[in-house]
Amino acid sequence: MKTYDLVVIGSGPGGYVAAIRAGQLGFKTALIEKYNTLGGTCLNVGCIPSKALLDSSHHYEDTLKHLDAHGIELHGEVTLNLEKMIARKAAVVEQTCAGVKFLMDKNKVEVFTGVGSFLSSTQLSIAAPDGTTETIETKYTIIATGSKPASLPFIQIDKERIITSTEALKLKEVPKHLIVIGGGVIGLELGQVYRRLGAQVSVVEYTDSIIPTMDKGLGRELTKVLKKQGFNFYTGHQVTAVQRQGDTVMVKATTPKGGELVLEGDYCLVAVGRKPYTVGLNLEAAGVQKDDRGRVVVNDHLQTNIPNIYAIGDVVRGAMLAHKAEEEGVLVVEQIAGQKPHINYDLIPGVVYTWPEVASVGKTEEQLKAEGIAYKLGQFPFRALGRARASMDTEGFVKILADTQTDEVLGVHIIGARAADMIAEAVTAMEFKASAEDIARICHAHPTFTEAIKEAALAATENRAIHA
Repeated sequence: MKTYDLVVIGSGPGGYVAAIRAGQLGFKTALIEKYNTLGGTCLNVGCIPSKALLDSSHHYEDTLKHLDAHGIELHGEVTLNLEKMIARKAAVVEQTCAGVKFLMDKNKVEVFTGVGSFLSSTQLSIAAPDGTTETIETKYTIIATGSKPASLPFIQIDKERIITSTEALKLKEVPKHLIVIGGGVIGLELGQVYRRLGAQVSVVEYTDSIIPTMDKGLGRELTKVLKKQGFNFYTGHQVTAVQRQGDTVMVKATTPKGGELVLEGDYCLVAVGRKPYTVGLNLEAAGVQKDDRGRVVVNDHLQTNIPNIYAIGDVVRGAMLAHKAEEEGVLVVEQIAGQKPHINYDLIPGVVYTWPEVASVGKTEEQLKAEGIAYKLGQFPFRALGRARASMDTEGFVKILADTQTDEVLGVHIIGARAADMIAEAVTAMEFKASAEDIARICHAHPTFTEAIKEAALAATENRAIHA
């Protein structure tokens, strides 16, 4: 029987990063992955392929709508080759997954393909695709099996017309009318892909705002921008039925005033979130506990009730974000190695990769009000930036929330071009407990988008933004 210091079950961002760090620290490490490719949901049917399609569709839309303003004239018809676009996405995924395999080899991580399950707290069974099984022994195990798309009890996902994000990444045609259930990150990103390619897109959201977990100001601004792009939004609507008749999907929902909304489309994307995935792990054999939401129960060190078994990422509590899972993977391995790592869960940024992008870190205005924390607000619009006007990306703003008494930055919320990259400045500043004045006094290169962060900080500091 093969024995290891550490075995990781699941090769998504949390799992493969944990395996790499374990290899770096000299642990004899194995990684178990049920699918033939490494990388988990993020690399195969999540973050990476959706960004590839977002970029491709952005190029297509720019070509159709924006090149002329730059003095670039096309004398001929612009046509869409969806098959080629999907193929490029697949190539990006293949290259990225191959990169993970290279890193496993580089760090001497042994990879097993098959379904890993517990026989005990120290023994694991691996059921390979060819039907064979193998048993291995380990001192420590990290559960990193991630999540799967969630649905509603009355919806029958047929993966043809009523689909999840997985199927939406490989459609063979552009929908005529794509109905999206759920106004969160996944629904909006994939909705924007197909809106750019010519689909009518309707978003039905149960709460009163899209991106409901983020600052309400971001949701209002993104709604305004996406409506201009052609989205239809139905917030505060509760879906009651989804039915398919041939190539038509009918979605029924209760309106905020108690009436009924009926939408008909040719595709319905169910994007109501994700749920932890522990199927096949046989956690009972190891004695590992789950909570009432199906998540593996862990303590502050991400340790389960069985001391040598840990769990990270989407399968435990907290935001379902790839970068959160990566940080947790490193934290667990370094703890096992006797180091003293830490994660500040209050400063894990959230990003929506629509265009304009949306990014947020720290407290929202709604949270500060609910907690009774006195704050001051500085906001600066992108339209006042020279760099934004030069690139025709003038929509959005930066909002900084700072403590009224101490001036410490408590939250930063951005909607605009390159917000996904800009948020890192805010995270860095907040990790060092910077004040709004600290950020305001840092020299920012001109002309850049990040000048909006400086200006918002100035606005929060005695309302003295320069270019507002």
